[in-house]
Amino acid sequence: QLQLVESGGGLVQPGGSLRLSCAAASAYILRDNAIGWFRQAPGKEREGVSCIDSSATSTNYADSVKDRFIISRDSAKNTVYLQMDSLKPEDTAVYYCNAGRVVGSVLVPFHSWGQGTQVTVSS
Repeated sequence: QLQLVESGGGLVQPGGSLRLSCAAASAYILRDNAIGWFRQAPGKEREGVSCIDSSATSTNYADSVKDRFIISRDSAKNTVYLQMDSLKPEDTAVYYCNAGRVVGSVLVPFHSWGQGTQVTVSS
């Protein structure tokens, strides 16, 4: 079973920043898979936020987060990050990461979902 663990969520005021981490249990997970961040707000379906391919040379973003979020990968730490700036209340959701394959500009996840990390943007 693939193991990815999300962390870094919290409560932040509008306009603030957070950095989420997606830690992989082993190096091959990032080497062999694209990694994506998803989020699910209360009462809404899970949606893709951003993804990075297995070579870390290509990234994609949902229109709602473009120019505010940046996805990156640190292979030495087996971790993918999501830097979130200029946060808005509508960014409030549980954020998940998953591994899979990029089709077009979205990640098709291959694995079951983890616990996620809660992000709350509120004054």
